[in-house]
Amino acid sequence: MAETVVSVDERAVGETHLRHHFATPAQQTDAATLGMWTFLITEVLFFGGMFAAYAVYRNMYLDAFASTSEYMNVVLGGTNTAVLICSSLTMVLAVRAAQLSNRRHTILFLILTMIFGTAFLVIKGFEYYSKWVEHLVPGPYFHYAIPQFQQHAQILFFLYFCMTGMHALHMIVGLGLLTFLLTQTYRRVFSATYFAPMEMIGLYWHFVDIVWIFLFPLLYLIGHRK
Repeated sequence: MAETVVSVDERAVGETHLRHHFATPAQQTDAATLGMWTFLITEVLFFGGMFAAYAVYRNMYLDAFASTSEYMNVVLGGTNTAVLICSSLTMVLAVRAAQLSNRRHTILFLILTMIFGTAFLVIKGFEYYSKWVEHLVPGPYFHYAIPQFQQHAQILFFLYFCMTGMHALHMIVGLGLLTFLLTQTYRRVFSATYFAPMEMIGLYWHFVDIVWIFLFPLLYLIGHRK
């Protein structure tokens, strides 16, 4: 395996980004990693509340919730799952390229990750539009084909929009962070001695992808018969 050669200039860049309250770059990276994992734990608790609400209401109204799966577009949901898995791969490759001081590949893989993330949001937008047209958005104009499930199905669609909407918001934030990484990479900020922001934002991106991996089977697959 080829070893990464770190030049004197790259070491100087790493030292330049060392904050005054840290003794070494390694200590600064460890602190950043701990902070990011702590933040992600709070995000787990945040999404966990919605998952818990979903589990409770689905257990209470099993038949009604199962019937709503017929209105979920599995093809679009599955496509979005594949898109996010690909985005996780390109994010990993971007981090690795930054670790190797490969600026050209870092930029390439960041752009690919952003393209995948944007594609996810566009597909999700088409899904939201179809729900609007079918009057499946909770509210005064909500209409469900099975009258006896009208009220209980509305709960599921409320959770659907809350959970997928919050996930989409995290995706938008992630795209903003990737834009920041792209501009910093273009300015030659990252090198083999300083790539902590790339790793931390990469962890955030992977977390958002993992949340969708749980959302897809819960909302799209359980009870689906088509």
